[in-house]
Amino acid sequence: MMGTKSQGSQPRHQEAEHKKLALKAFKKVGLLEDEDVKFMLKGSKLQKLKSRRWKKDRRMKLQDDCLSIWCESKSRSKPPTFSVMDIREIQVGHQSTVMKKHGNSFSEKRCFTIVFAGSRSSLDLVAASEEEGRCWVRGLQKLRKKAETMSQREKIHHWIHEHLRNADENNDNKMSFEEIKSLLKMINIETDDEYAYQVFKQCDRSKTNKLEESEIEDFCKFLMQRPELEQIFSYYSGEDQILTVRELKKFLKEQKEIATDENAVLIIQKFELNDTAKKNLLFTQDGFMMYLLSAEGDIFNRDHDQVYQDMSQPLSHYFISSSHNTYLMEDQLGGPSSTEAYIRALLRGCRCVELDCWEGQNGEPIIYHGYTLTSKILFKDVITTIRDYAFTVSPYPVILSLENHCGKEQQTVMARHLKDILGNMLVTALIDDEVPKELPSPEALKAKVLIKGKKFEDSGTTAEREEEEDDCEDENVKNGEKNRKEAVGELSEELMDLVVYCKAVHFNGFQHAWSKDCVCELSSFSENKAKKLITESGSLFVRYNTKQLSRIYPTGSRVDSSNYNPQEMWNAGCQLVALNFQKSGMEMDLNKGKFRQNGRSGYILKPSFMRNKSNLFDPARPRNGAGLNKTQLIIDVITAQQLPKVNKDKKNSIVDPLVRVEVHGVPEDNATKRTRYIENNGFNPVWNEVLKFTISVPEQALIRIVVEDYDSSSSNDFIGQFTLPFTSVKEGYRHIHLLARDSAPLSPATLFVRVRIKSV
Repeated sequence: MMGTKSQGSQPRHQEAEHKKLALKAFKKVGLLEDEDVKFMLKGSKLQKLKSRRWKKDRRMKLQDDCLSIWCESKSRSKPPTFSVMDIREIQVGHQSTVMKKHGNSFSEKRCFTIVFAGSRSSLDLVAASEEEGRCWVRGLQKLRKKAETMSQREKIHHWIHEHLRNADENNDNKMSFEEIKSLLKMINIETDDEYAYQVFKQCDRSKTNKLEESEIEDFCKFLMQRPELEQIFSYYSGEDQILTVRELKKFLKEQKEIATDENAVLIIQKFELNDTAKKNLLFTQDGFMMYLLSAEGDIFNRDHDQVYQDMSQPLSHYFISSSHNTYLMEDQLGGPSSTEAYIRALLRGCRCVELDCWEGQNGEPIIYHGYTLTSKILFKDVITTIRDYAFTVSPYPVILSLENHCGKEQQTVMARHLKDILGNMLVTALIDDEVPKELPSPEALKAKVLIKGKKFEDSGTTAEREEEEDDCEDENVKNGEKNRKEAVGELSEELMDLVVYCKAVHFNGFQHAWSKDCVCELSSFSENKAKKLITESGSLFVRYNTKQLSRIYPTGSRVDSSNYNPQEMWNAGCQLVALNFQKSGMEMDLNKGKFRQNGRSGYILKPSFMRNKSNLFDPARPRNGAGLNKTQLIIDVITAQQLPKVNKDKKNSIVDPLVRVEVHGVPEDNATKRTRYIENNGFNPVWNEVLKFTISVPEQALIRIVVEDYDSSSSNDFIGQFTLPFTSVKEGYRHIHLLARDSAPLSPATLFVRVRIKSV
């Protein structure tokens, strides 16, 4: 805590008084008297596990704000606290990879794993007793559940109170003017002393030169004011400053929402805070603000949080979320391989994961990046992990892309592991035993695992077999250069029998593929080869992808695990556009944004003009009847709220935010526009700027909204972003909830915009 005395030097009554600021914002949650939460507030010693030898005692304690947890750490690179809102899942017992391998000596009831959203590594912990383990698990689950139900307004209120607690340097539960100035810098506001003092004196009704209890609340209310929302409310409510059902319907109509009496009444009943107004079907300003701050006021169409697309079409008609070298946690040359990487990919909705399989000791195949110093993991452990997590977030099929470098014996071991571990999940035969004219649908393959790999036909000649072995450029690199192939002289019959709908073959041209007319054949292309095909024969590539699957992978020179732009490949209808999921950046933002829709199922139905082979959509030259539908997107960038500091180590550092809006789509639609920067205000900057875009093929477009900290002497610093499909954009006044670089929520940071969409 900034500027506080040690706990040992504080009188007990002073320590108790100081907690009031933190607990005040959490009272509505109703867990302060919960026994598990009380235990967590006292804290306890746990054992942190990383490996068989790495087991360290670490103290963990719920902070006074009841939403953040302090965890003792020797690492200077990691913050000592994390938010309950950053927790994705609490795993009880020996569920995680680390627990399965190294936790067997401890009772399952003492063990639990905290899995985080974003890129933060999981925490594998062992409590001192079974009862303490239960207290931590139950307490964390209760806090997570309660935090999820907090409104945006409550999150902002809590966020301000937490900063108030940190700014209260002498822990007297009162705020002096100097402490208020410190608070303003903490929450990213630079203001002149005269104005700050004026606001301070307005709140200091007791004339003590310190803000206490209700005066602090008044100051919080001042900080939480939203003049732009008040102005919108005033426009629609008129002189009486209250919305009737009729006036609310007018607002809903302009928001392109359902403007009926029934829906207006439902909104009033759900969001109005005043019981009298609610009873009389009236909407006050507070209720109106609650509505705009809720999920229903989000820029992303919440209907798309569910599976809303037709899932009964052939697999080739879908974009499929795909990962490259899924086992890697870091770079391509020396980083660790881990089953944790598969868990992260699958929990993000990834539906095609890669397994580079090599000969291992004791007859057990291993997975790692060949000819490099990346660590090795057992093939069977990866398959077990896939079984456990394949259908946690999506019920639709998972494709295992096997890069097979094993001899025949260990290939047979691989086949047996696949069958024994996956059981009925594994597709081992054609549906109805009929050679298909088109691939089966995601719906028909629900909860199934498909194998992509090589398969020699019994009737094939030696030349044909050699050709089939050369199914793609070698993906394994050493020192950034391609290596010789690890030739597979023979293939195990048992392994080949598991390749049913995804037979890997060398690409011999579009005409050759059409003459064979085998929908179960799949080719892989390096990003460079795919770009060449798109440039030279874009419409033919789109046609090819109406019937067969294409997999695209990063060029071997990307040893830092960087990514190519996936939009180029989606424009050609390529389904399996494989990216390095561990590498944050614009490319993964686009991937996550695209697959944010359709219930995060990992399958997105292509536009109709990319599913019809007679349509001949050309991404370079869209035309009427084949994708062209000129549309204007107008975004009024109005304000931002509670942007985080970029440089948290410098107390006086305050951001100068600007907003950049990018359109990613077919080449002629790619565009970027930005606002001016606002000096020294990350708390509530105001732009009121209009950005306009003309989009030719809206069904293929993604909108990426980025907030940056302006820097005149170097490149701007990233603050947050949000990416979504154009088809998921909601019109009207909308909030955008920003995400961090690793896609973890930046709560409570938001942008407030107005969106309009017009036909051109």
